[in-house]
Amino acid sequence: MSDQFDGGGLAPDDIDDTPAVACSQCDEEWALDYELDTLRVGNRAVERFALDHKRHAGHFPDDVQPWCVACAACPDGDEFLTERPARRWAETHARHTGHEVSLGHADGHETTIEPER
Repeated sequence: MSDQFDGGGLAPDDIDDTPAVACSQCDEEWALDYELDTLRVGNRAVERFALDHKRHAGHFPDDVQPWCVACAACPDGDEFLTERPARRWAETHARHTGHEVSLGHADGHETTIEPER
């Protein structure tokens, strides 16, 4: 067996495996060097970028589908990248306010969190 790297003619150091994120609304693509090298967030680089992008641009980049929570009785709500914090927010809001909260995802999964009576 050969010790040669079979990378299509590239030396191992020539491979750029830095993840990238695209946004069609901004017509831009970003390599996540900053999140990996400066912020050192490791495997949460895409999540960190997506949250920062939402905070600064007002929308999530392509292929990021958040979990959305919305109160049925007041204007409170939020968006999360995973179900667990979204569900925790919904359950906490329902418990403290007595309001019904919807919890949904772009994949069609939707549920209603009822307040405890």
